[in-house]
Amino acid sequence: VQLVESGGGFVQAGGSLRLSCAASGSTSSINTMGWYRQAPGKQRELVAVITTQSGSTIYADSVKARFTISRDNAKNTIYLQMNSLKPEDTAVYYCYARVLIQLHWGQGTQVTVSS
Repeated sequence: VQLVESGGGFVQAGGSLRLSCAASGSTSSINTMGWYRQAPGKQRELVAVITTQSGSTIYADSVKARFTISRDNAKNTIYLQMNSLKPEDTAVYYCYARVLIQLHWGQGTQVTVSS
């Protein structure tokens, strides 16, 4: 499975961005997809997860009510709509796909939120 992310950038606090992650390869084997993020000097943290079949979602407490994860199975793509962005959301955002117990990662996309 290969993952290509897009949509990162620079935005002022309170603004919005939408990230995309397109999967290719053995996409029928994917169980869940989601986003992690890693800020400088911090550990990578889970942001949001979506199951490919049912569309069930899980969010980190820090992004609930501000971020929305969604999927388009026809395009093998997931999205992360990020609203009301805060400077603490600044990080590299990584898309992942889980196939059984193996995680596949995208290259990451930088999101920078200025105060």
